[in-house]
Amino acid sequence: MKPVVSRRQFLARSGQTAAAVAALGAVHTQAALKPEPIQLGIVGCGGMMGGHVREIVRRKLAVSFAHFCDVDPRQVDKVAKMATGFQSTPGKRTPHFEDVINDPNVDALIIATPHHWHAPMAMAAFAAGKDAYIEKPISHVYAEGTRIIEAAKKYGRVVQQGSQTRSSVVATEAGKLLKEGIIGEVKVARAWTAETRRVRRPEPNSQPPAGVDYDRWLGPAPKVPFNSLRYNPHWRLFRAYGNGEIGDDGIHDVDMARWGLGDPGLPKRITARGSTMLLHGHYSEFPDNMNVTFEYPDGRLLVYENYPFAPYGLHGFDNGNVFYGTEGYMVFSRRGKFQVYMGKKGTPGPSGGDRSRAARGYGEHMDDFLQSVRDRSPTKTPAEVAHGSCALVHLGEIAYRVGRQLEFDAQRDKFVDAPDADAMLTKAYREPYGLM
Repeated sequence: MKPVVSRRQFLARSGQTAAAVAALGAVHTQAALKPEPIQLGIVGCGGMMGGHVREIVRRKLAVSFAHFCDVDPRQVDKVAKMATGFQSTPGKRTPHFEDVINDPNVDALIIATPHHWHAPMAMAAFAAGKDAYIEKPISHVYAEGTRIIEAAKKYGRVVQQGSQTRSSVVATEAGKLLKEGIIGEVKVARAWTAETRRVRRPEPNSQPPAGVDYDRWLGPAPKVPFNSLRYNPHWRLFRAYGNGEIGDDGIHDVDMARWGLGDPGLPKRITARGSTMLLHGHYSEFPDNMNVTFEYPDGRLLVYENYPFAPYGLHGFDNGNVFYGTEGYMVFSRRGKFQVYMGKKGTPGPSGGDRSRAARGYGEHMDDFLQSVRDRSPTKTPAEVAHGSCALVHLGEIAYRVGRQLEFDAQRDKFVDAPDADAMLTKAYREPYGLM
């Protein structure tokens, strides 16, 4: 009798076999080389997920959409329509993510919900034996990041944070130069978000859109009346669901600042300031600008800034980084460009990248995740790397909220002599929507 091979084992072996066959130069048909499709659960069918599904279909990846999940059936309809004709059997539709993770045929989830749902869904998925591509940030509060790391290790799951720039052409080219020491040792990394924002005025409470399960949309967040500004896409304005500018668009640039420093551990000292600089009357729980400095144990610095008044960007980019080294500096942007400046006179050195949207790493980042699902190799942004960047979002906001410089003890995952700040490292969860 032949030994029984599980479907998940077959997925891994099929990826390894395809690579081995290619290496040996064997002649096989395209169909023979194509691995068995990975069964995906699509959770959160908003704008970002639409981009993922559209690209998977366009590139004809070896996946199948097993489930489409959202509390708004219209969102499900929109994204499911993108997959029309992509597979012989249409994916199931559900408003309950539990249906997705309890399906034994589902291999992995793509999670693109508001931030407050990321950790509860991901941890439940890990416990059910599913891998997860989690949009940034993977955590809504600091403590969720450590819990995700622990759960991924416990259940042996693959994690990819949606930090797509790490898989981009510009990061590949610039990273090679940084590793070769073209600007010497990088001592300071600067990250910025300089995108204009407009004022959102308060609106009266109302009824949720027809068909929307609003209680489930709130999930672990406190129960409050429906308000259109708390719902898609403006939930980012509220702490119960999002993390402000630094945790929305800024996390991309914070993540690349850490990348430029070689992905150091956690900082030991955090200083933050923020205010209402421009958006007076804005219905938001976050400042419209922030400046946060993180000092690492070896003395290196990471600085994050965001400004709502700069349509010109900084160094020509609305989102970007500068890496300051002992021999020069590099201006880098996830918009697809980098430029090196050398020596005392700042003489222009190597430059590169590709400004087209197709070169920003989205496809390559998804490919990296799917390959890791097959062969169990680490992704570009596993839980540990993702937490190192998300932690800066959370620590920076806490320093802003307490209004003073904070010392952080990375060994104990606590601040030094700051119980008020420690209380903000976690949060309360509304039952029955807590963590696993």
